[in-house]
Amino acid sequence: MMRDGYVARWRGREFPASPDGSEVRLYQPEATEGFTEVRPGRHVRVVPAGEIEELVYVRTTCTWKGQPFIVLAEHDGWLRVEYTGGRWPVAQAMRLEAFDFGVYQGWAPVGEVTDVREQRV
Repeated sequence: MMRDGYVARWRGREFPASPDGSEVRLYQPEATEGFTEVRPGRHVRVVPAGEIEELVYVRTTCTWKGQPFIVLAEHDGWLRVEYTGGRWPVAQAMRLEAFDFGVYQGWAPVGEVTDVREQRV
């Protein structure tokens, strides 16, 4: 599973999360008591931040063609990746898209990506 975002542990379970001041929104795909459906396959529960056991930001990182990347998404055998090496000539040589000033992204075939790991920030 490729994760990039907040994760909260509440009552011994991890949930994708969104902190908002003194509250944290927890998300899950299935209907469970206390969670409200906000759209099909997406349920939310708002809990006080004081009830959260742990709140961290999780990123999935990888190496592609010898360069460091963050994995943003996965689709049909491809990974949406963002270059973290900070060198424009490298990004240009890899034909990455300039997403924003100094931010370069591209699609990498899953089979070419190595060293995939999750990091808690």
